[in-house]
Amino acid sequence: MKEIPTPDAHQELREAVRALCRRFDSAYWQQVDEARGYPEAFVGALTQAGWLAALIPQEYGGSGLGLAEASVVMEEINLSGGNAGSCHGQMYNMGTLLRHGSKEQKRKYLPGIAGGKLRLQSMAVTEPTTGTDTTQLKTTAVKKGDRYVVNGQKVWISRIQHSDLMILLARTTPLAEVKRKSEGMSVFIVDLHQALANGMTVRPIPNMVNHETNEVFFDHLEVPAENLIGEEGQGFRYILDGLNAERTLIAAECMGDAYWFIDKARRYAGERVVFGRPIGRNQGVQFPIADAYIETEAANLMRFKACAMFDAGQPCGAEANMAKYLAAKASWEAANVCLQTHGGFGFAHEYDVERKFRETRLYQVAPISTNLIYSYVAEHLLGLPRSF
Repeated sequence: MKEIPTPDAHQELREAVRALCRRFDSAYWQQVDEARGYPEAFVGALTQAGWLAALIPQEYGGSGLGLAEASVVMEEINLSGGNAGSCHGQMYNMGTLLRHGSKEQKRKYLPGIAGGKLRLQSMAVTEPTTGTDTTQLKTTAVKKGDRYVVNGQKVWISRIQHSDLMILLARTTPLAEVKRKSEGMSVFIVDLHQALANGMTVRPIPNMVNHETNEVFFDHLEVPAENLIGEEGQGFRYILDGLNAERTLIAAECMGDAYWFIDKARRYAGERVVFGRPIGRNQGVQFPIADAYIETEAANLMRFKACAMFDAGQPCGAEANMAKYLAAKASWEAANVCLQTHGGFGFAHEYDVERKFRETRLYQVAPISTNLIYSYVAEHLLGLPRSF
């Protein structure tokens, strides 16, 4: 296995991303959040600089970097006070295409994705009646000639309004006709511009975070058969194959949040004077901040272990899940400490704490909930009976 890098192993990369992020200060993110808008200028700058193409091989116009480097990009965005959730899909959703698409599909789509001409920021898997029980999904894709006809519904599908393409998982063989429930599902590339006028309807879901997400309805949507990725019926395996990268990158975003909260709390505790002394002199204030830092440093080690294993081509499902769990836990605990340290000022928009507080809370639930990670570890690492 590659040696697990320390955060300082990518200092040059960090400085480059930080330089870009400095152009988008807290006032920018506050304005975007207040308007419930999309950070188009930020995403455009990030794309133009090539950072979102980090994982795309150089032969397709990408940077050809590893997951460790890609994770540093995501971390630095959140550490700067921004929100990588607005664009992280562009970095990892193409993984399904890269690993399982045909040569023709890769040549057709990857250069455009790498250059920012095509945005592949959406993946439609989750459904309202099945949640994370993906094998029970109801959306169907029936082949008719040179097309698949799609019917069904998806929910919590992010960034459709800011994407050109979407990865879609649908059942191509009825559940009753397969030997294993994980079989019979297929993955497709959907051209959103064509789909929106021909059988796909999108309904935005207002939510606690300024995160653009939607319900999606399919009513006899026709998808060209050439848009099938890989083999028909193997889609569930293809989707699972990409989750390790997604969860590790989300862990890196949580690391950025956690360090942001800790630094924010540390600086405020050193400056805020009450009863004639900085509040940071009180152990009741400083100990929780120290505890958050310790937990964050520990989570960061698991994040980089997962990255190193992924980049070495080794199985890393357990490490990716644990990295996501530990990082999300660390960021949430740091968020609570930061808010408590600021007291009433933590609720004021101008301090950014409440915005980041809302944003980092999401990762206790998505892209996989804490309870499902517990179940994974219990069954696959500890040998306990399957719980569902």
